[in-house]
Amino acid sequence: MRIYLYILAGITSALIGWNIGQFFLTDIGLFKEYPEITLFPCIAIALACGMVINEIFISNPTRPKLSLRIAKTPLLIALGLGTLAGLISGVISQILFLPQIHFPAPIVRIIGWLLIGVSVGLAEGLTWRWHSMEAGDPKRFWHRFKISVFGASTASLFAAAIFEIIRTIGEVTSDFKGIEDPLGFSILGLLLGLTFSITNSPSYLGALRAGTGFEYTGENYADFDPNAPISNQKIPCIDKSILRFVNDGNAYEIEEGLSIQLPSNGIIRIGSSVQKSNIYIPDLPLHVADLVIEKRDAILTPNPVAYKFIEVNGQRLTSRDSIRLKHNYVLTFYPDPTTQNTTTNVTTTQLKTQNVNQTQQPQQRPQKIYRFVYYNRFLDPQA
Repeated sequence: MRIYLYILAGITSALIGWNIGQFFLTDIGLFKEYPEITLFPCIAIALACGMVINEIFISNPTRPKLSLRIAKTPLLIALGLGTLAGLISGVISQILFLPQIHFPAPIVRIIGWLLIGVSVGLAEGLTWRWHSMEAGDPKRFWHRFKISVFGASTASLFAAAIFEIIRTIGEVTSDFKGIEDPLGFSILGLLLGLTFSITNSPSYLGALRAGTGFEYTGENYADFDPNAPISNQKIPCIDKSILRFVNDGNAYEIEEGLSIQLPSNGIIRIGSSVQKSNIYIPDLPLHVADLVIEKRDAILTPNPVAYKFIEVNGQRLTSRDSIRLKHNYVLTFYPDPTTQNTTTNVTTTQLKTQNVNQTQQPQQRPQKIYRFVYYNRFLDPQA
């Protein structure tokens, strides 16, 4: 469905821009002797604004009022870039079309279309910062910006080449006489929509959103000593060398509502070992589970001796089998009663013995739990 919406938005935007340009040329007579100066800005503005607004609404489909609010600044940027690039491409085209300058007409049109595509790519790439929290990561922002500009430029070159083929066929057979311009710009919109549906696909960087168990109580912060060892503070926290929070890259304490952005690949260890845990949660077993992050996948691998302390979507695990996580899966971790109020220097042999003894007793639901929600894409820019 996403790819069809992008293609439809591209074609519709291109045709709207072409019709507005024809209105200015034929009905008002604006720069009638220099049609590219009027037509190219209209096409560029329509495509830039259409692609930006389409991305905003697709990224946040359940909140149309919010989308309209956050679309103001991106649309103004798209309008400015479209106008500037359209005028530049139109003026360059008109100069190169002068009879005193013997420049091949197909090359002139290709240059003009390339500038239109660049303007659309710039508008889409730059405005992403204003409607997505994910763009707060500079590396992610510049990566997507470069892909947007390169993809839009490539799409416009292909569209220009197809347009020239259509014009050549029309001159020979008269099959496309009178419709080659709207047909060519429709192809431009189609290819731009197809390109952005691929380059703007949802990020599959996983995230764990902290929930129950990480409520702020104030006690941890009233006596907080930044120089004290983490083991003495007993504060759930993350290993900042490989993890960060989506909306606060400087923080490391886990609080309810914060989302831990997971790397694109690697292994994340969860437990109460200060030295070895990437997600440190006090009172859990020293090593409760690993999150194995692969391309577009996250696999929860329980510690064979601690799987009974894990719950997935409300179901307590009954085996050590790995679980492939899906979007919105709820992960719940239960503290180990035998490790509470003890030091962290517990050997693996002692932990195994404790868990074996627990299996011989009826399980009781502990009062304290720690809960995360797993996300594998950022669809909602305000999520």
